[in-house]
Amino acid sequence: MSTERATSFGAEAANYEAGRPDYPFEAVAWMLEPMPHGSRRIADVGAGTGKLTRVLAQAPDAEVVAVDPDATMLETLRLSVPGVPTFQGTAERMPLPDASLDAVVLGQAWHWVQPAAASAELGRVVRTGGVLGLIWNIRDERVEWVRRLTDIMHSSPAENMVNGPGSDGPRIEAPFTHVEKQQWEWTRPMSRTKLHQMALSRSYLITAPADEREEITRQMDDLFDELGLEGESTIDLPYVTHAFRAVRA
Repeated sequence: MSTERATSFGAEAANYEAGRPDYPFEAVAWMLEPMPHGSRRIADVGAGTGKLTRVLAQAPDAEVVAVDPDATMLETLRLSVPGVPTFQGTAERMPLPDASLDAVVLGQAWHWVQPAAASAELGRVVRTGGVLGLIWNIRDERVEWVRRLTDIMHSSPAENMVNGPGSDGPRIEAPFTHVEKQQWEWTRPMSRTKLHQMALSRSYLITAPADEREEITRQMDDLFDELGLEGESTIDLPYVTHAFRAVRA
């Protein structure tokens, strides 16, 4: 796994916030269902600009903290989700005490971690009976133009892990058990500008040479011209949200 790609997102924090979708509330609620009754201490790890954090903050009586290795992403998060405490750290090195949380969730992030080390470290900070939740928004490539868009932009490590050919999904290890999966289908209206922002927030483009970025942008514009996507007009971009949950033994 490329460390350069994994830590590249701060360079495009504004495009990440504008171009990436939020998470369906019902998917996030499903991840948190096994939490012990009345418990609401939750850490969003790999929180980025706060896409998942803001949904977590809607849960009744939730006490949410955000953890990310990138200071620029956390700066954007503090603007988009005011009042949530933030900490620099990773799933493998959590800046929190033992057994201090009822749940840890990672949105669009587990494909960047070392599964064994992350499972052990998150097991340290989550109480017995607490929850590990993993969630991804993946474009639905059963739609032909979406499949063509991915061919232009290149697939991501997330797409390959969660929905790639022969994939068994994310690897979750002890002390977490009883892994369950659920998914939700939905659409997001996207303009040409938003689609470009989404692409520019992807690690492949962030770390690509300038000439390759320009060529990808040109090919995307050719596709959008073909789709008749002009000005402020939008097209529905279909997504499948894949959510996983496991319980700390």
